[in-house]
Amino acid sequence: MASRKLLQVSPKSTFFPVNRAFYLYAPEPFHPLPDRTPDRKSADEAVQVVQSGHRVFIHGAAATPIKLIEAMTSHGKAIGIRNVEIIHIHTEGPGLYNKPEYEGMFRSNSLFVGSNARKAIQDGRADAIPIFLSEIPILFRRKIINLDVALVTVTPPDKHGFCSLGTSVDCTRSAIQNAKYIIAQVNKHMPRTFGDGVIHESHIDAMVWEDVPLHELKKEKLTDEEVQIGKLIADNLVADGATLQMGIGSIPDAVLAQLGNHKNLGVHSEMFSDGVVDLVEKGAITNSEKSIQTGKIVSSFSVGTNKLYNFMNNNPFVEMCDVAFTNSTSVICQNPKVTAINSCIEVDLSGQVCADSIGERIYSGFGGQIDFIRGAALSLDGKGKPIIAMPSTTSRGETKIVPTLKAGSGVVTTRAHVHYVVTEFGIAYLFGKSMRQRAYELIKIAHPNHRESLEKAAFKQLKCMPSP
Repeated sequence: MASRKLLQVSPKSTFFPVNRAFYLYAPEPFHPLPDRTPDRKSADEAVQVVQSGHRVFIHGAAATPIKLIEAMTSHGKAIGIRNVEIIHIHTEGPGLYNKPEYEGMFRSNSLFVGSNARKAIQDGRADAIPIFLSEIPILFRRKIINLDVALVTVTPPDKHGFCSLGTSVDCTRSAIQNAKYIIAQVNKHMPRTFGDGVIHESHIDAMVWEDVPLHELKKEKLTDEEVQIGKLIADNLVADGATLQMGIGSIPDAVLAQLGNHKNLGVHSEMFSDGVVDLVEKGAITNSEKSIQTGKIVSSFSVGTNKLYNFMNNNPFVEMCDVAFTNSTSVICQNPKVTAINSCIEVDLSGQVCADSIGERIYSGFGGQIDFIRGAALSLDGKGKPIIAMPSTTSRGETKIVPTLKAGSGVVTTRAHVHYVVTEFGIAYLFGKSMRQRAYELIKIAHPNHRESLEKAAFKQLKCMPSP
């Protein structure tokens, strides 16, 4: 039986064009391997390959392979496994490997922190790596992180033997190209998607057939403040024919909800959710004016409801790509009117943006915020708009525009990167402005209850009054 070739990329890989875009890497296709078929196993049988000291990659977001995780943690407890490192972006479900009972057996190392990892990181039982989403594939392709096993979810093979990574290609393609052993949970509920997520079954070592519903992210009711932010951005900052990037959460949802009357919008984003489907159905998203992958929604992962997953299934209008491509600044900037909409935790009076932590407590990660903030700022047509949007206060009424970031907070978007900051009270444009001008603009869009104290703090810092 032929062995699966471990795909490695030379540092001198040839660049090649995709609609005037260029990959940073030229990943080999997962072509059919003759005389090689995956072993069909139960989850319990398949995960026995995991041994002490291994590094295990886990597919994330809606594609999280719950059955394989359950089997792996049970296996680890049964054999007294030690020091298995779990590598992943945010995963859905309980994240069993993060539970206190598995301390010493499994240690999670998040490349983007989800809710099921926060407590373990805070307690010192898990780790997080600060990294741009676009650069995660480098960790695997350059063997900075060597992977022993990859646990992924795929569609059933088609008549030619090809499976799809479905909703999450992101850094998973690079992970399975470099893992020594691939275990796939085959799930009929996973949508078959086009793009970089296609893998022939002959590259998979073990297949576990388990049909379980995909993880869904239900929409929450928008607050009045979020609705107002959505209107401000849609009416003032999103032009017809713009190429959109949006993060996850209520602020991007609020913006998308206001774009129904726009024309010829495009999507080139690290992720997308149900709001994009609504705009496609209204005819607002056509992707007709994009320079990169014209006529297609381009993304690296998606998470939402079954409406989203049904939309994605066998839909050539959607291209799911390696995140080294989707989040490459040199690729992003080629699209027209790139409009990047991201949220954050707080912004200080100089424009520094904290988006990954609350003080010393890690909350999420860098993700693709800087990838797209920079890509929009460098738009070749000069019409890009990098946007940071947030409600002016927390749910407890504390200001999110602050004199200085909380002690221990990390800066994700620097004050040199920031352009537009939006709250329900207006739009502050900071690019090219001095420190006292920035303070003036930000105080104008802060909650009225906090403007006086912010002005006093600004005067103390600057030794002069904020002014336009």
